[in-house]
Amino acid sequence: MEEVDWDPGLMLEIKLGEPDDFLKIRETLSRIGVASRKERKLYQSCHILHKQGRYYIVHFKELFALDGKITNLSQNDIERRNTIAGLLEDWNLVEILGLSEPKAPLSQIKIISYKEKEEWILETKYNIGKKREN
Repeated sequence: MEEVDWDPGLMLEIKLGEPDDFLKIRETLSRIGVASRKERKLYQSCHILHKQGRYYIVHFKELFALDGKITNLSQNDIERRNTIAGLLEDWNLVEILGLSEPKAPLSQIKIISYKEKEEWILETKYNIGKKREN
């Protein structure tokens, strides 16, 4: 798998439709990711990041890189992030300001509807604003 030589300039900047869309987007992203169907567990792929008055859709591995941690961000991770951001734009939740190509096929991403949410275990690999014990 091709690794990406990442720097913060590669983050995907977005514009919110309305300020209160932040929470809507955060909740929506908690239901999009990679699924383990047999465990009914979903691993969240992307997060919304608010930094210095700007907003970004970032893959969780980009957050590790921002924290100075070693990460193995792949080209496919970036493509999945771009696809997820594209969905948010299709749903009129964001406007993408950066380059959101290339994209991964939708078959690589699981989207859980709001009403199905209780039937799944939603896992995050990164918690924004929370110190993790290693």
